[in-house]
Amino acid sequence: AMLDSEGFAGQYDFVYLPIDFRSHASLGYAFVNMVSPQFVPALWRTFDGFMKWVLPSRKVCYVSWCGPHQGYEAHVQRYRNSPVMHSAVPDEYKPVVFKNGVRVEFPAPTKNPRAPRVRNYARGNP
Repeated sequence: AMLDSEGFAGQYDFVYLPIDFRSHASLGYAFVNMVSPQFVPALWRTFDGFMKWVLPSRKVCYVSWCGPHQGYEAHVQRYRNSPVMHSAVPDEYKPVVFKNGVRVEFPAPTKNPRAPRVRNYARGNP
């Protein structure tokens, strides 16, 4: 919704906002794949330094290239067999893919994803 409201509707095909399974809060970063490199400069200008959050916050968005995964196929391959795709993980915690601006089903895993581990940092068990 935020990407669309900032003028990028239909210009991205992969979005993943990692969520902490224990606190149910965002980890503070996201992966976005644009459908064409031509859209990257505008996205960069819009979101590098972005502070117009729905909920009041002093946090400032920083944009950077993601390595080693670049492109739709690389992101899909990275996550399709990931524990985040396990059936026990709520849908809103999973990466999503789009075609022509419409969410479509994420490509099926090629093997059964293992259940995610929930780390307990409070007890010092990383």
